[in-house]
Amino acid sequence: MKTNIFVLGLSLFSMTVFAQKDQVKNAEDAIDDGNYAEAKAQLKIAEQNLGELNDKWTENFYFYKGKAYMGSGNASAADLKIAAEAFQKAAEMGSDEAAESLMALKNNLIQSAIDDQNKEDFESAADKLYTSYELSKKDTIYLYYAANNLVQAQNYTKAVEYLEMLSEMDYDGSGTEYTAVNVENGAVESFGSKDQRDLMVKTEQYKDPAVREIPSKKGDVAQLIARIYISQKEYDKAIAAMDKAKATNPDDMSLLKAEANMYYQMGDKEKARTILEDLAEKDPNDAETLNNIGLMYAEIGDTKKAVEFYDRALAIDEEMNNARINKVAAILSKERKIIDEMNGLGMSKADNERYEELDEERKELYAEVVPILEKAIEIEPNNTDAIKTAMNIYSNLGNQEKVDEMKAKLNQ
Repeated sequence: MKTNIFVLGLSLFSMTVFAQKDQVKNAEDAIDDGNYAEAKAQLKIAEQNLGELNDKWTENFYFYKGKAYMGSGNASAADLKIAAEAFQKAAEMGSDEAAESLMALKNNLIQSAIDDQNKEDFESAADKLYTSYELSKKDTIYLYYAANNLVQAQNYTKAVEYLEMLSEMDYDGSGTEYTAVNVENGAVESFGSKDQRDLMVKTEQYKDPAVREIPSKKGDVAQLIARIYISQKEYDKAIAAMDKAKATNPDDMSLLKAEANMYYQMGDKEKARTILEDLAEKDPNDAETLNNIGLMYAEIGDTKKAVEFYDRALAIDEEMNNARINKVAAILSKERKIIDEMNGLGMSKADNERYEELDEERKELYAEVVPILEKAIEIEPNNTDAIKTAMNIYSNLGNQEKVDEMKAKLNQ
């Protein structure tokens, strides 16, 4: 009697294993037919007694589960995550095909996120990028990109959650970036790894693979956190986030710039300027910082200091047209006072004499900025703002030949 019970139990066990193998095989057939829903259903049944399958069939189970959840290319981020985990398990058990499928899935996920970005579907892009990060926690760049997409989507609650995660892990983000040109739209796009980039180039959807060095993103992360908290008027949190970032990276220049920008956004422009001036002392060859200091002096009407810093910026980078145009604006800001006084004069002889003096002062201002504008236009021939400003000045100086020349440039 006991023997019969044992034999019966053994038979039931064998039948269960055979049934599971059939279900895995049925899932394979359903995948071949493109019936992914049926494949999932078969695999869910087989999964209930997965421990009874041998290693080879378990490997097959995970491989087909990955294919079923990956589907034909329009799977959700949640399904793609399940697929990736399944491929990972099959690959760990020795399946080279699963390892290749996992790589292809990751590439498809990133490409899908890029497509979403191009369509300005930032929430979906963020979801896929975060899934990519979860699949490979060493690829923290995807968490950074996910946070940035959430900022674009104005989902600040989740964005700051991801950014705080990056801050906690002291994310740097500097290193080597692998890029290629999208054949369809001509845009240069970056990829998480050389292998991923090279695989996409092989599809002929991308060309011109290249490598470029990327700077630290610590300042960007701190600045984004601060910006979000500032937008929510949580100034204490913004300052705390910046102080925390600086505590672990006191010599990071990008963080000092981010801190200055933070105080500027908060309305404390004097504090922002002080930070930038300290930064300029530490790095006197940073033309961008010098230009920004000039802008801050211009805001408080200190034209002399503003021009001084613009000139310092241009001495470092003579191609920096922003500083050149800002210098023109600073010099011409003196015109307002001259015009106001001219408009307030009467018709007496003394007033007429003063009017002539003021008019001469105004023309001297124009003469001072003409060569600066000409240089700006030489560097940027299509800078319409510079061309229009030059045209107005030439008109006030009575130089019709130059007015016509500027008009011709605008119509090119």
